[in-house]
Amino acid sequence: MASFYQHTDPATWTGRYDGDTPDQLRWHQVMQCVNLQEHSLPAIGKHHQGVAFIGFCSDEGVRRNHGRTGAAKGPRQLREACRNLPLIGSHIILADAGDIVCADGDLETAQSMLGELVKKVKAANYLPVVLGGGHETSWGSFLGVAPTKKKAEVGVINFDAHFDLRSVEEAVGATSGTGMWQVHQWCQHQKMPFHYLAIGIQQYANTKRLFTTADDMGARYFLAEQFTNDQLEDMVIAINAVLANSDVVQLSIDLDVFAASHAPAVSAPAFNGIAPNSMFKRLLRHIVLSGKVSVIDVAELNPQYDQDERTARLAAAIIFDIVQAADMNAEYPG
Repeated sequence: MASFYQHTDPATWTGRYDGDTPDQLRWHQVMQCVNLQEHSLPAIGKHHQGVAFIGFCSDEGVRRNHGRTGAAKGPRQLREACRNLPLIGSHIILADAGDIVCADGDLETAQSMLGELVKKVKAANYLPVVLGGGHETSWGSFLGVAPTKKKAEVGVINFDAHFDLRSVEEAVGATSGTGMWQVHQWCQHQKMPFHYLAIGIQQYANTKRLFTTADDMGARYFLAEQFTNDQLEDMVIAINAVLANSDVVQLSIDLDVFAASHAPAVSAPAFNGIAPNSMFKRLLRHIVLSGKVSVIDVAELNPQYDQDERTARLAAAIIFDIVQAADMNAEYPG
């Protein structure tokens, strides 16, 4: 992992200072940057929850998928967008576990190294939140939580405009659009059930074959145009089915699921994507509050196209809600 791993400079987490009392703290004041090649993450006490951020500095999968590159710089931008967030919860420990950097286009090794880093974070009882980077984050993130029990079941809840069910071609290899197909293939090989739910799918962004592939594997999906209040109950039912039937749950958020007015800085912006409204927030919190989520990745932030840091700020708000829900889980265990 050594040649792919970089620890985070603590100076990255500097920001506004309002004071040192608990009700004045911001994330940059409590973030613990840990070089996992030399040290371990801080121990987690009873009724506390640790959240560890891992950057995946890669857009090689996007390049292979003929998207616009630049997302490799996303993790740093995401950290900068998060550093001034207020520390609301009292049961949360925040840590920065560093980056995996995709070197020389070797995406497959970088994904494997990401999996190893996620495993380290999980072994320390932290919730890993992977900061992308292209959506090739999803496969590497999964490798870190892939179950070893023979009768385990895997679930993925993916907020995305795309199914990410393209098959891996030998000539190209893995891309930002193959992650969920790779998870499905892994589950088939292990003879494990795979429960896949995709929310925000765009009809114009997926071929007929991808819809057929989703149907053939028994995936459940909601189109972007179905992300409405009258579909809320059905979405909650579908989410609950994944949570209830899965031993390992991955939550993946591709920022291209949102309308370009909210998230312009993605590899494939969608003019009519979903809105990051209160309904999305309710669904997000519901998923994290379940306590079933093993790993979370937030992908596709491409800083060079980010007008007014709109996309980074949206991603930071999503991450803030994730941390808030994790804190509530720690406060009310079980």
